[in-house]
Amino acid sequence: MYDYIIVGAGSAGCVLANRLTEDPATSVLLLEAGGNDETVPDIHDPTKAHELAHTAVDWAYATEEEAHLNNRKIFWPRGKVLGGSSSINYMAYVRGNRHDFDQWQALGNDGWSYADVLPYFKKAENRERGALAYHGVGGPLNVFELSTINPLTEAFIAAGVELGWSRTDDANGASQEGFGTFQNTIRDGKRHSTAVGYLHPVMSRPNLTVWTEMLATRVLFEGTRAVGVAYLQDPIVKMAAHSRSGRRKRSSFPVAPSIPLSCLCSPVLGLVSTSKKLVFVL
Repeated sequence: MYDYIIVGAGSAGCVLANRLTEDPATSVLLLEAGGNDETVPDIHDPTKAHELAHTAVDWAYATEEEAHLNNRKIFWPRGKVLGGSSSINYMAYVRGNRHDFDQWQALGNDGWSYADVLPYFKKAENRERGALAYHGVGGPLNVFELSTINPLTEAFIAAGVELGWSRTDDANGASQEGFGTFQNTIRDGKRHSTAVGYLHPVMSRPNLTVWTEMLATRVLFEGTRAVGVAYLQDPIVKMAAHSRSGRRKRSSFPVAPSIPLSCLCSPVLGLVSTSKKLVFVL
């Protein structure tokens, strides 16, 4: 029995798992379809980012045909591993545009203006060069800025300025418009994903359970209340359900590889229950 079930150990899932288990009285189960990022050395080498696409740690999605792109389908890599896409992306640290947040506030979503969310961006951040009006230090996510810039990059930025654009030395500062370099989620020469910054430091908490290689298939309801998650651990179908006595029951049985999953009578391939909240993160 868990107080919270988080489906997906991606960028948001790792943060939620960390924050919720700060309360030792709160139990959390974190489900991830992929594996452990610590078993894939290339994830942590920033120079290998381009080699992670179309591998076991990438869902390797594609968009539908895009009418305004000559009907091409665009490759859409998404992380299938602890840390999610923060474990396979190019480590550029870029916040949402302030005008989007302010627009959400104007539409009636109180607390979502850029001024409201900025303190949380700063809380999450550890900027190596120190705190500023738009940046924080001491947070779980390391933000790194290049000490040297390639001369060709400098020439490209200068060309943009020559054409009348502004130079932006902080893409997460007062304005995101202009030419400049990115900040990166790198620490000591290694990728600093949310798995590294948020999840691994708290994996030893007794109130946090992390299951990898567990594919969630659907949310289970009692009436209109979400009470659990169905999941698949291939090639074994596993079932876990909360009993009235408070003990968690589990059972498992093999599934013949020749039987397509669509032939099973029910998509419920595993069950796990929650007493409070279900957080579905994709």
